[in-house]
Amino acid sequence: MSFIQIVMGLMTSLAPFPHLLSQIESGTSAQSGRVEELAIILIILLLVATFVAIFSRQFKIPYVAGLVLAGLAITEFLPGNIGLDSSLILNLFLPILVFEAAINTDISRLRSTIVPISLLAGPGLIVSFGVTGLVVKFGLGLDWIPALLVGVILAVTDTVSVIAVFKEVSVPSRLSTIVNGESMFNDGVALVIFTLLVNVQIMGSFSFLNGLQQLLIVIMGGTIIGLMVGYLSSGLLTRYDDGLTSILLSVAVALGTFQLGQLLGVSGVVAVVVAGLLVGNIGIKQTASASNRIALYSFWEYAGFGVNTFIFLLIGLEINPLTLWNTLPAVLLAIFAYQLGRLLSVYPLLAILKWFDRPIPLRWKHVLFLGNIKGSLSMVMALTLPATLEGRSQLIALLFGAVLLSLVGQGLSLPWLVKRLNIQEVSAFRQRIQELQAQLMAAKAAQEELNNLLKSGVLPKSIYEEMRASYQVKIAGAEKQLRDIYNIRPENGEGGDRGKLDAVWRQVLLAEKSALNDALRKQILSEEIVQNQVNNLDQQLLKLEDD
Repeated sequence: MSFIQIVMGLMTSLAPFPHLLSQIESGTSAQSGRVEELAIILIILLLVATFVAIFSRQFKIPYVAGLVLAGLAITEFLPGNIGLDSSLILNLFLPILVFEAAINTDISRLRSTIVPISLLAGPGLIVSFGVTGLVVKFGLGLDWIPALLVGVILAVTDTVSVIAVFKEVSVPSRLSTIVNGESMFNDGVALVIFTLLVNVQIMGSFSFLNGLQQLLIVIMGGTIIGLMVGYLSSGLLTRYDDGLTSILLSVAVALGTFQLGQLLGVSGVVAVVVAGLLVGNIGIKQTASASNRIALYSFWEYAGFGVNTFIFLLIGLEINPLTLWNTLPAVLLAIFAYQLGRLLSVYPLLAILKWFDRPIPLRWKHVLFLGNIKGSLSMVMALTLPATLEGRSQLIALLFGAVLLSLVGQGLSLPWLVKRLNIQEVSAFRQRIQELQAQLMAAKAAQEELNNLLKSGVLPKSIYEEMRASYQVKIAGAEKQLRDIYNIRPENGEGGDRGKLDAVWRQVLLAEKSALNDALRKQILSEEIVQNQVNNLDQQLLKLEDD
């Protein structure tokens, strides 16, 4: 074969190559355009979330309710089509939220409230979804399976809005633990029942004994997987005491445990709850170093906050106001149904609690009833309804409307209601704190005004010094008494007062830590000296968390 023939053969074989390059470039350009569009949408959502956070803090509006309303308002202004992706939320966002709640739950506190939590997340959920399903069936004329699916979706409680209110209005720690614990286990049980009902819809038959057996297997299987992964990962956290490595491991545990549970046909949510409880109470709390614990808690706090921000914004983007208006009567009936179900599950079940456990005060029951807010998991379950379900689109519109009105209506009214219930009464200790703070603020304001009068020439210096000295005596006395209170910090708490004092200590310790890290970055101090000091500060910060 001659050289010319070889060249001609190569040219023939490469003839389609420019066309192939053109296709690759075209696909790359399209992909790049999509990435740029997503980046723009992400920036817009972050800016909206920032403004909502500022607005909600300024006007004392619940953050999540503000996010939903903001999502409704900006739907028409976003480029492209964006909304809730059920697979993304179920496989990524949900494990993160469940794991974040679990690692911050103290098992000892959970154990002391396990009876009311079990009643609400077990029999309470059954009563709630059954009553809701019955009312919806006969009120809207639905078949049994669609009605029960609506019932279980609206029986799910979302704790994010309620806990946000608890940060704003101080409540007893036992009540906060009950709300957190019920939400964690409620999610797992509800998802299991939802899956069983979907299987019945697909298969067209149902056996009570078989369904009960599957329910137990799925929950017990999830618990076993969570125990195994939790103990293994806790051991790894002990061995590799490094903040960044521990964060990566914890993320792998949260997401991997959920996927392992789903793969083996058991409850991924229950598995994540159990694994998170073990990691938080053994792997992090008892064995990891102070700096490692601070890094893990901070990361998961930011992760939970970020995930909730995007979820509630996307809920607002997903809902069509016109569709909501058209389905409003049915939506109001659904809200009445799930509130009736919650009423019949909270008050009767917690009334019998006094026979075998510490009773729940009536005002706490009001909070548990009124805090029955719907959220992201209800939306995700609605989106995963089987395509073969009759009237699926109407059911989704109904559920979306109920979630929206729940988030906005109950979310905005709950802080006012909790304050009106006066759950955390003002103690004598807290009154004394506020009296001293008032004296201090008033005296310092008076001194500031005296300084202005002196500078303007209105007040002679001799009179200024005499009056300033009298106020200085008041300031010194109030500061000494406040300093003694802050140094003593009563071990028995005093409800919200203990939390307010701890918040002051936490802010001061974080300021010390920030100053040391700045000195390290500027190479003023050596890393060894800074690390020792930071470890001591972390120990004090963790003592505040543990107390």
